[in-house]
Amino acid sequence: GFEAANIRDIIRETDLASGTFYNYFKSKEEVFEAIANDSVKRFRPLLQKVREEAKDLESYLYAAYGAYFNFLAEENDQAIEEGMPHMSLIGVRVDTPEMEAVSDEIRADLEIVMDKIGLGQLDSDYVTAAAIGIAREMGDHMLKRRPVDARGATKFAAKLMLAGIETLAKSGRKVRLRPNNNFWRDT
Repeated sequence: GFEAANIRDIIRETDLASGTFYNYFKSKEEVFEAIANDSVKRFRPLLQKVREEAKDLESYLYAAYGAYFNFLAEENDQAIEEGMPHMSLIGVRVDTPEMEAVSDEIRADLEIVMDKIGLGQLDSDYVTAAAIGIAREMGDHMLKRRPVDARGATKFAAKLMLAGIETLAKSGRKVRLRPNNNFWRDT
């Protein structure tokens, strides 16, 4: 894993001379940061598509979780086929500007959703942290299972998040979780 790996182990897995490698990366943390940033850059268009197509909270959560879990599964296909441990950053917390930007996008999406269904009073930071936390933890566990079940993980995560939001909604006032078709536009 990350803790046990050293920079020499990482260099051995590349075709680069150590001097060339060190021109790009000074530490294993920089390597993992670069990997994380590259993954985030490739995931962001998928999240944009989710945002454009979502009609309500339920469809947003199912599509967002589905996009993430399928992305993780596809990213790790080769390692899984070869029987290797998955390549996601299990237990590694790399909060890069790219990752922060995705978190901000998700927060903005959820704020729009919650305003539309009458839950604007909910703490969007906590809701966002819960949504992302569920995705990260479940993604790691999903990749450890054989076969990898992105669909099952999507269904479980979306239902869990929806149930939590519905419980919060019931503790306040009655809200509709499926507003009209102008979901992402101001009414």
